[in-house]
Amino acid sequence: MSPATEPKSRGAYDFDVVVVGAGHAGLEAALAAARMGCRTALLTINCDTVAQMSCNPAIGGVAKGQIVREIDALGGAMGRLTDATAIQFRLLNRGKGPAMHSPRAQCDKKAYQFLAKWTVERQENLVLRQEMVEAILVEGGRAVGVRCRGGGHYRAGALVVTTGTFLRALMHTGEVQTPGGRGGDVAAEGLSQSLSSLGFELRRFKTGTPPRLNGRTIDFARLEPQPGDPRPVFFSFLTDSFDQPQLDCHITYTNPAIHALIRENLHRAPMYSGQIQSTGPRYCPSIEDKVVRFADREHHQIFLEPEGRNTLEYYCNGLSTSLPRDVQEAIIARIPGLEHAEIMRFGYAVEYDYAPPVQLRPTLETKPVARLFFAGQINGTTGYEEAAAQGLIAGINAAQTVLGQPPLVLDRSRAYIGVLIDDLVTRGVDEPYRMFTSRAEYRLMLRHDNADLRLTELGRQAGLVDDHRWARFQARRQAIARLRGILTTTRSQGDTLFQILRRPATTWDQLQSLDARLAGESFPDDVIAQVTIEAKYDGYIGRQLDQIDRFRRLEDKPIPPGLDYRAIAQLRAEAREKFERIRPLSLGQAGRISGISPADIATLLIHLKRGYPELTSPAPDP
Repeated sequence: MSPATEPKSRGAYDFDVVVVGAGHAGLEAALAAARMGCRTALLTINCDTVAQMSCNPAIGGVAKGQIVREIDALGGAMGRLTDATAIQFRLLNRGKGPAMHSPRAQCDKKAYQFLAKWTVERQENLVLRQEMVEAILVEGGRAVGVRCRGGGHYRAGALVVTTGTFLRALMHTGEVQTPGGRGGDVAAEGLSQSLSSLGFELRRFKTGTPPRLNGRTIDFARLEPQPGDPRPVFFSFLTDSFDQPQLDCHITYTNPAIHALIRENLHRAPMYSGQIQSTGPRYCPSIEDKVVRFADREHHQIFLEPEGRNTLEYYCNGLSTSLPRDVQEAIIARIPGLEHAEIMRFGYAVEYDYAPPVQLRPTLETKPVARLFFAGQINGTTGYEEAAAQGLIAGINAAQTVLGQPPLVLDRSRAYIGVLIDDLVTRGVDEPYRMFTSRAEYRLMLRHDNADLRLTELGRQAGLVDDHRWARFQARRQAIARLRGILTTTRSQGDTLFQILRRPATTWDQLQSLDARLAGESFPDDVIAQVTIEAKYDGYIGRQLDQIDRFRRLEDKPIPPGLDYRAIAQLRAEAREKFERIRPLSLGQAGRISGISPADIATLLIHLKRGYPELTSPAPDP
């Protein structure tokens, strides 16, 4: 009898999957497991902060927007939540090639949070409960549940831990230190000790957030407005329109007087006084870090982002800081347009525990404990989008484990999500990980516009793509195939229409004039855009497909999970140690481990061929 059909007389604290933490990772994990038929519990310190945007009120951005489109294509929630609560849409990098185009949206912070909570509350098979989890319960080397403060026990077939910045969290504003993983919330103290006792290595990272201002006190006339796009690019493939007015963001700058003030107070900055010794995100530094690292810069850009339609609170993107309150007030008073601005919330830094992700398998199941999955900032990442992607994959694989089904693993050629997870489990992190397009070798194939063509079938197989989404996907795929067929079979002056469209100067409007079928049949804009990209970049796409073919041939050469690397005398000591620690599943993954040389891979291949002659035959075509 499957878990989804077992009698309902089971105890109230007996579940198929338990998810710890209800941030963006926990939300996706819990919704996925529940929709796949597993009775799921989502446990959170505070039921009122489900999917709260702890930092900036925005989703997407460079590479992050592609991740959200992939989450949506697989059947996740983030894209639909964003479109439903957005207050501004912008497509970044329009002036660059399509591989660099990245959607981004400002969201109504509270509306997003409330819609996320409402989505959880109405999801069948899912129970939301306010609990402080203090320990992981393990029997026979596998996770079987959690123990909560007050004595509550939740039994489960699989666990997903998504604790965000809350593990032994400590907030810093100047010399003031306060336990807590987010302003107004407490820290999770006991769970770190439980994980350590189970053999997990834990380290410390830090992140930060800027002050928030009352918009009533901002002089917007002195700021540069930044409006949204007149024709929004949505995140969900199910979204057709947006009928609300978009709100402007605004731009201002720091200046030399501010930089001098910050330098004068560096001794009071926790990052420079020695109060904080953990590593922060390189690509989202504090303003004090910017002033030190980029001493020749006379100004730094600040984006003032509205936090919602029903609030005047503004987020100062680019001004993250843990300087004391009086210094923060002095900085704000020296920024053009903010001379009289009132701070509603002061900026702070937060230190927290994370578990180095080389302790994970590509499924996001932990190596020390079976049926225990980690997702989000506990894995050393930063960002809502990276967390949600991990949560979705962890939730799917936790459910598949309980249901006795094979796991879902996305490789680097299939999705940015695959790049993200492979980077984590293969290379590890020494600073909070953030996704960039440059991390993806095959980014021309991993565009935001084709995420559904790459992933929706996999979402359907997992049980996350319902009939409505599937019908829309099939109709879009068929329309793309029909238009491509017309272009590749219709000729004009000797060349096919597809060949003519490949020419840099040829526009779609010009192409329509060459064939009556193009003018007479109405194709959706997204279908035209998809086929146009395929035509314009046909040669580059062909070369990238050849690269992907070579990549997959190495990925298809497995390494036995129990291989004793210590017995391979020809391996360098460093390679032997790293192979033992990471336990790569294939030659391809082995070659991506930091510090591993081509000679190490050659040595490993020779050893494997001796014991596994099938490795000498070429891998099948993907």
